[in-house]
Amino acid sequence: MTNQIALALALLIAAAFAIDAFFIHFGLAVFLGKQFAALIEYLSFWR
Repeated sequence: MTNQIALALALLIAAAFAIDAFFIHFGLAVFLGKQFAALIEYLSFWR
């Protein structure tokens, strides 16, 4: 992955969070946090 692609992806992700926070109010950060916590719990089961 080149620096240009990494920067573009980072800007797209930041823009998605900003649009969600200011316009949509879906709670994307909270949703992703809960899903990540569930993933960690699932993976800890296999440990």
